Amino acid sequence: MALASLLWRKDTQCQAFVKKVIMSPLFKIIMISTISMNAFLLVLWTDYETRYNLFKFGEISEIIFVSIYSAEFYMKVYVDPINYWKDGYNLLDVMMIVNLSIPYALRKIKGKHYPYLNIADGMQSLRILKLITYSRGIRTLITAIGQTAYTVASVLTLLFILMYIFAVLGFCLFGGPDGGNLNNWGNLAQAFFTLFSLATVDGWTDLQGKLDDQNFALSRAFSITFILFASFIFLSMFVGVMIIHTEDSIKKFERELMLERHMTLLKEKQVIMKRQQEEVSRLMQTQKNVDYRSFTELVENFKRTLRHTDPMVLDDFGTSLPFIDVYLSTLDNQDTTIHKLQELYYEIVHVLGLMLEDLPKKRQSHFSVKVDDELRGVGSLEAVRPE
Repeated sequence: MALASLLWRKDTQCQAFVKKVIMSPLFKIIMISTISMNAFLLVLWTDYETRYNLFKFGEISEIIFVSIYSAEFYMKVYVDPINYWKDGYNLLDVMMIVNLSIPYALRKIKGKHYPYLNIADGMQSLRILKLITYSRGIRTLITAIGQTAYTVASVLTLLFILMYIFAVLGFCLFGGPDGGNLNNWGNLAQAFFTLFSLATVDGWTDLQGKLDDQNFALSRAFSITFILFASFIFLSMFVGVMIIHTEDSIKKFERELMLERHMTLLKEKQVIMKRQQEEVSRLMQTQKNVDYRSFTELVENFKRTLRHTDPMVLDDFGTSLPFIDVYLSTLDNQDTTIHKLQELYYEIVHVLGLMLEDLPKKRQSHFSVKVDDELRGVGSLEAVRPE
């Protein structure tokens, strides 16, 4: 109880208001625009003449950007000072705030001519990482990369073992001091770098050409075997693992979006039904006080309170989107079937017409006489039939 009383806040209304501001789309748009503008200006400051001509503007804009970032940090900490530090993306924002203060601290402590001050200024390009906090798509990709860490580490470990074996083997075969290729295979470090070029298939023909010029017997078998293992197997396995986990994360992200939309629709339904229930209750209360001529008059007054933009709250299966999609597809299939039946009917009529043209004239006249007799018989029956 004592801990709960300590954690209890008296400014709940102000906290709720600040939280509403932080979660609003307008606040996100402002922050994304600020970060993008800051990144654009950092690109402009890489040109010395532009930086010299707009020096005052650069100082003022820097103060504005730092103020906005600091205000965002204090607002988030004010809303939830405990859980704020449990989110990794919030910790990234804290690192960006610390990164902002490094150049100012170095200038105050070490002076403007400190040799490593350029590195601190270059690290200000990391500010664009704040966009990750406001982009769910980027966070989804980062989550996918985090889920593949163990599998990717295993693949890279196997690749390192393969490179270690081939580096030692290449050093022994091609890196000897007597007539060996010392530039590429002279020691283990150079052998590793050469194998990395072979694994990425970047300029491997030039490397192989140097070995061929020195007439190494097993050089081609060595290069082809390593490229098959490193590039076609391990690197392809690495790409496949990344694609699989990325697809899983994207599907999870889409499911979360669908769930959020469903919850939003439920909230809208509840708001509409609550408003309509309140309106009906008010009308019923009015009916008690004022005598209406009929119930129809009461309903007509209720209809006037409805707006044409109000969505209809329906729970029937026939109003769901999957049913409508299946129903429309069924109608399309029916139209296709009817069209095919019409084409078949036209073909039958055409064939019958050709068959009539091929009949002998006598048979055709006999057939026509027989048809006329049948038609007369049908007419006489209709005449005899009582009314």
